[in-house]
Amino acid sequence: MRWTVVIPLKPLARAKSRLADTASAGLRPALALAFAQDTVAAALACEAVGDVAVVTGDPLAGRELAALGARIVADEPGGGLNAALAHGADVVRSREPGSAVAALNADLPALRPAELARVLRAAAEFPRAFLPDAAAIGTTLLAASPGAELLPAFGTDSRARHRASGAAELGLDAVDSVRQDVDTGDDLRAALTLGVGPRTLTAAARLLIPEA
Repeated sequence: MRWTVVIPLKPLARAKSRLADTASAGLRPALALAFAQDTVAAALACEAVGDVAVVTGDPLAGRELAALGARIVADEPGGGLNAALAHGADVVRSREPGSAVAALNADLPALRPAELARVLRAAAEFPRAFLPDAAAIGTTLLAASPGAELLPAFGTDSRARHRASGAAELGLDAVDSVRQDVDTGDDLRAALTLGVGPRTLTAAARLLIPEA
């Protein structure tokens, strides 16, 4: 099964506010873009992925991610993360009704294509499935096989909410790069330890990141 990955990205100027302890307001947009670029590049390199659709209203992010090969979907709802994901999935399936669709966070700078492929292969066994984040509270990936609605419930305690919605929780090990999203300085340190993509590495070099 080949998947279309839908990645939501808010306007860069408002992104990654929880990194304020690590990055100044002037640096956070560049970091958010670098995270998204490395996430998109890794997803496009994954053998299980046929297409990547990025839902964003940010012109700079749209241009940069389109240059990598992503399809850009305008964030027409403008109603936040879950509205953007539902819209993206609808746009994908309006063109290809039988698509398998997976929502993926835009802040997975250590993402490895082989690990993403393993997660998607496991997700294909269920109508809907999700992968908890490294903190075991949130969600980094939500998948809907052909014929199943995505029904995204990202945000606070999304692990519990996706489980309550009937999605199967994927209890995989050795897929740390798919779990490690970046919201805080500690998250960024963890991602750097795993090994981030080249754009994040360049952007992070401008930061002074203290030891945990």
